[in-house]
Amino acid sequence: MKALLLGFGDLAQRLAPRLCPQGWQVTGVRRSAATFAGVTMVRGDCRDGALLDRLLVGQDLVVVSLTPGAFTEQAYRETYVESAQAIADAVGRQVAAPRCLLWVSSTSVYGQSDGAWVDESSPAQPSGFSGRCLLAAEDLLRQASPTSTIVRFSGIYGPGRSRLIEQVQRGQCAASEPPQWTNRIHRDDCAAVLHHLASLAMSGTALAPCYIGSDCEPVPLHLVHQWLAQKLGVTVSPVAPDATMRSNRRCSNKLLLASGYEFIYPTFREGYGGMI
Repeated sequence: MKALLLGFGDLAQRLAPRLCPQGWQVTGVRRSAATFAGVTMVRGDCRDGALLDRLLVGQDLVVVSLTPGAFTEQAYRETYVESAQAIADAVGRQVAAPRCLLWVSSTSVYGQSDGAWVDESSPAQPSGFSGRCLLAAEDLLRQASPTSTIVRFSGIYGPGRSRLIEQVQRGQCAASEPPQWTNRIHRDDCAAVLHHLASLAMSGTALAPCYIGSDCEPVPLHLVHQWLAQKLGVTVSPVAPDATMRSNRRCSNKLLLASGYEFIYPTFREGYGGMI
């Protein structure tokens, strides 16, 4: 079986070692030159239609996990919307579409800010440009390929993604009122979720159009800070709520769990405990 990983960044680099030992022929595409054991690496842009036409031929699995170079609307539109359009067009030109296309998105497509629960059926009404660009890209992929599945990950953390630990080390703690609900998933679980869904698809199981990838315990941010402070032996003091923080919701992973996925790090305690 053949797999094409478009956007060979952190998540793809953790997905590939799960695929290669199973006999997958894996091709990875990224903008800069790179080598990776067991993977045929291609330097290129995911907006290059001619490149996509060539690489998509005969692929069973396509996983798209892109990262913008800056937190600007232009960078997000170029990375997500323009790439999604190019990929959708290229898939449409193929004689046979991939058996499974996984597009990595984000729970930032949800605009709820009142602490409400959201799931895959909740309205996606993003308030910021990042969520709007991600949602536009999702729509393009859905319209182009009946085998596409969107995976909306919440806040990804893990080695190299330690913002909360750094906040606590500076003595900062979120205020307890009003509660700022947060959702997260360890990067190892992200890769494992993608592998799990790909395996289901290859076995003939029909995937849902969308899955939320988030761990099993949404939690107020101040409780995470306090737990980290205790583990690190640091004293923290409450700081004023971040005025730029628009999201305040609880993400349900029931659909993902119902598919049979078992979390490596079910809550922040296991994940951050391993990092500490």
